Amino acid sequence: METTCPECEATISLNADTVEGEIVTCPDCGVELEVVSVNPPELALAPEVGEDWGE
Repeated sequence: METTCPECEATISLNADTVEGEIVTCPDCGVELEVVSVNPPELALAPEVGEDWGE
């Protein structure tokens, strides 16, 4: 499966066993991406996890 990075438009190959919700890293720009669909393959910028200071 191949798709493009939404940040830099590089071609990214996904493994056949990739599942929705998986986080992958773009090999060109290094941004973390979330697999939002596998059929057709689609990526979105991964949500950033903020620090939880117990507040």
